[in-house]
Amino acid sequence: MKFLKYMLIFIPISIVGKFMNFSPAVMFILAALSIIPLAGLMGEGTEEISFYSGPKIGGFLNATFGNATELIISFFALKQGLFEVVKSSIAGSIIGNILLVLGASMLAGGLKHKTQEFNKNIVETTSSMLLFAVIGLSIPAVFTHTFPSDLLNTRYEGLSIAVAVIMFILYILSLVFSFFTHKELYAVNYEEEGKAKWSLKKAIIILIAATIFIAIESEFLVDGVEGITSNLGLSEAFVGIILIPIIGNAAEHTTAITMAMKNKMDVAIEIAIGSSLQIILFVAPILLFLSLMFTPMSIIFNQFELIALIVSVLIANKVASDGQSNWLEGAQLVAVYLIIAAGFFIV
Repeated sequence: MKFLKYMLIFIPISIVGKFMNFSPAVMFILAALSIIPLAGLMGEGTEEISFYSGPKIGGFLNATFGNATELIISFFALKQGLFEVVKSSIAGSIIGNILLVLGASMLAGGLKHKTQEFNKNIVETTSSMLLFAVIGLSIPAVFTHTFPSDLLNTRYEGLSIAVAVIMFILYILSLVFSFFTHKELYAVNYEEEGKAKWSLKKAIIILIAATIFIAIESEFLVDGVEGITSNLGLSEAFVGIILIPIIGNAAEHTTAITMAMKNKMDVAIEIAIGSSLQIILFVAPILLFLSLMFTPMSIIFNQFELIALIVSVLIANKVASDGQSNWLEGAQLVAVYLIIAAGFFIV
C-alpha cells in the first residue's frame, strides 16, 4: 500500500489541470489516478478507527467507507444525468467484487496456501441474502424486458423507488440481524494484529479530508467521462461497469487480496461478498433517492447486465457451499470477469 502514497501527487496536478483547462480525457485519467490513493487513505483511516471502536464496528465502517468513493462518483454522474454510467457502476461493483476481487483473493491465497478454509455458515448467510437482493434489484428490468410496453405503466421510476425502499428496509434489518439478534454468527475468528499507528483524532481528520478530496476529484472524473468515451471509443456502459468500480474500489481490492495471502479467507470473502450486498441494499437505494433531487432515475438493467449479475451471484453461492477455496477456483472467477469485461468493451 506504500506506493499509493506516491500517487497523491496527482491531486495537485489534477487541480492545476482544471484551472489550465486540460482536455476532458486527460482530466479523467488524472482524477482516476488521484482517487485510487485517496480511497486507500480512506480504507487505512477506517482500519485505524477499528482499533478504537472494535473489529465489528471497524468492519462495518470499512465496508461503508469502502463504497463511499463510488457513491460520491455516482452522485456527480447522477447530477449530470449520466444514468447509464450510474446503473452500470452499480452492476459493475457487484460483478467486480464477486468475480474479480473474490477470484483474485482465492488465486493469490491459494498459490500461497494451497487449500484455504472459511466459515461457510457466515458466507452462506451473506451470499443467500445477496441472491435475494439481486433478484429484487432485477425485478424492474425483468418486467420491462418481459412484457409488451403497452401492458406496462410507463412510470418505471415509481417501481424502482418502491424496490429501493424495500431494499433499504432490508438493509436495516440485516444490520439488526448481524449486530444484535444473531451477532454470535459473526464472531471474529482472528485476533487483531498490531496496534493503532494513528490517534483517533488523526484517523477521523484523515478520513474527512480524504472524503472531501474524493468529492472534488469525482467531479473532475465525471466531467471527463464524455471525453474519454469519445476519444478512446469506449461506451458509457464500459466506463461504468469496468473502469469506475476498479478506480473506486482499488484499495479495497488490495486489502482483500492481502487478507487472503495472510490465510484470512473469512475476511477476504466478507470484503468481496459483503461489499456487494451493501452496494445493492444501501448504495443503490440511496442513489435512487438522490435522483429525486434532479431527474428521477429508474433502475432498469439491460439483458447482458442482468445475466452477468445473476450468474455472478449464483457463483458466489456455489463458492460458499463447501467452505473451502483453492487457486483454480480463483482463476476461474477472474476468467469469467475478463470475459464479461471483453463483452462490454466491444459494445
